[in-house]
Amino acid sequence: MSRAAVMRVLAALVLGANALIRVADAQAPATAIVHAKLYTMESVQPIEDATIVLREGVVLSVGASLEPPAGARIVDASGHIVTPGFMSAGTQLGLLEISSLPDTRDYALASGPLGAAFDTQYALNPNSTLLPRARGDGLTRAVSFPDGSPVAPFLGQAVLLRLAPDPADLLERAHVAMFVKVGGAAAASAGGSRSASWILLRNALDEAGRYKAPATGVAGPRDQLLGRLDAEALQPVVAGRMPLAIVADRESDIRQALRLHDETRLPVILYGGAEAWRVADELAARRIPVVLDPTLNLPGTYDALGARLDNASLLHAAGVRIAISVLAFHRTYNAGGGARLGAGLAVANGLPWIEGLRALTTAPAAIFGMSDHYGSVRQGLDADLVIWNGDPLEPASAPLQIWVRGVEVEPGDPRERELARRYSPLRQSEWPPAYR
Repeated sequence: MSRAAVMRVLAALVLGANALIRVADAQAPATAIVHAKLYTMESVQPIEDATIVLREGVVLSVGASLEPPAGARIVDASGHIVTPGFMSAGTQLGLLEISSLPDTRDYALASGPLGAAFDTQYALNPNSTLLPRARGDGLTRAVSFPDGSPVAPFLGQAVLLRLAPDPADLLERAHVAMFVKVGGAAAASAGGSRSASWILLRNALDEAGRYKAPATGVAGPRDQLLGRLDAEALQPVVAGRMPLAIVADRESDIRQALRLHDETRLPVILYGGAEAWRVADELAARRIPVVLDPTLNLPGTYDALGARLDNASLLHAAGVRIAISVLAFHRTYNAGGGARLGAGLAVANGLPWIEGLRALTTAPAAIFGMSDHYGSVRQGLDADLVIWNGDPLEPASAPLQIWVRGVEVEPGDPRERELARRYSPLRQSEWPPAYR
C-alpha cells in the first residue's frame, strides 16, 4: 500500500473516531430547568416560564417555554427565581479556617522578605469546611485575597476560586490582582504616615519598570528597595496585565489612586472606598470599579468618617461599576450570606434591585475578566445556576438547588446536615453505639 493510501486510511479512522465522539456527546444526559423566572443578567426583565438546558457543564439553550430535549432530566422550578451562581469579589476562602488558630491563617504574613511576591495560591485548602458552606448559600465563584505582608504597602496576589465540589477544581486562576493597602490602618507598616505608603508604592512600580532579570542584564541599582522576587512579581502589573487593587477608604487616598492611574495608565480596582461617593464622577470617568462593603454605615476608623449606606447607590448613579466584599467575619464563615446581605442593604438604600444582582454576578465577572464563561445565563457559558425559594437578596431566602459548572450540589451547610443525621432524636436507631 502506498504512503498516500495509508494516510487516507488513517484520516478516515480519525474522522470516524471524531464522529463517534460527537454522537456520544449528543447522547450525554441533559438537565432541563423548566417554568423558571429567570434573570439572565443580560436584561433588566426576567424571562417568565423559562427553560434552561444544561449539559456537559455548560448552558445549551435558554428561552421562554422551550421544549426540553428528549431524555432530559426535568427540574420544575415552578415560578421560583433562577439566577447565575453568585460571586463575592473579596473573601479569604481557602486561606482561613479558624481565625484564633495561627496554623489555619494563611492569608497574611507577619514577617519575612515577601511583599508583592506573596502569592496565596500555594496555601489554598480545598478541604476547608467553609467552602461547601459558602457554596451551599449560592456562592459559586470568589476572589480570595491576601490581607498583609511585612513589605509595605503590598498585601500580595489574589486568586480566583471556583467553588466546585471537586477539590482539584478549586483554583480557577492565580495572579488575578496585586493588592496594596494605604491609609491610617496601614501607615504603621510604612513608617507611620500614609504619605510613605504612596512613596513606597510609586518607587516599587518605578523599580519594577526598570528591572532586568539577572539572566538578561543587571538587576537594577544597588540601592533599590525591591528584592528580586517582588520585582519579578510586579512585572505583569507594570505591563498592565494584572490590575492593581488598592485598599483605601479616605477621599484623599482615593484621589491619590486616581492620580497614580492617570500618570501610569495602569488598571486599578478600588477596594473599600467608604468615601468613594465623594469622587464618584472621577471614578466613573476613568472606569475604575469599586469593590465596596454596603454594610458600612459607621466609621470604624478616621479614614471612613464619610461612610454612608447609600454609597453603592451614589456610585452606580454616577456610572461606576460596583461589586461586593463585606466585613472580615463574612469573608469566610458567612461568605455567601454576607455577600447577599451586602447587596440587599445596598438595594434597601437606593441601588436598583437588578444592580444588586449584577454586583454579585456580571460586575465581578467583568472586573476580573470572566465574562466569556461566567456571570450571566447564556448559551455556551458555564452552567452556574441557583434556584431560590424567595428574593435572593433577602437574608431569609435560601437556595433550593445549585449547579456549579453543571454539577448539582446540596444547598445549605453540610456540617449541619451531618450533625442532624447523626444526633437527631428522630433517628435514634442510627446513632453510634455510644449514644444509644
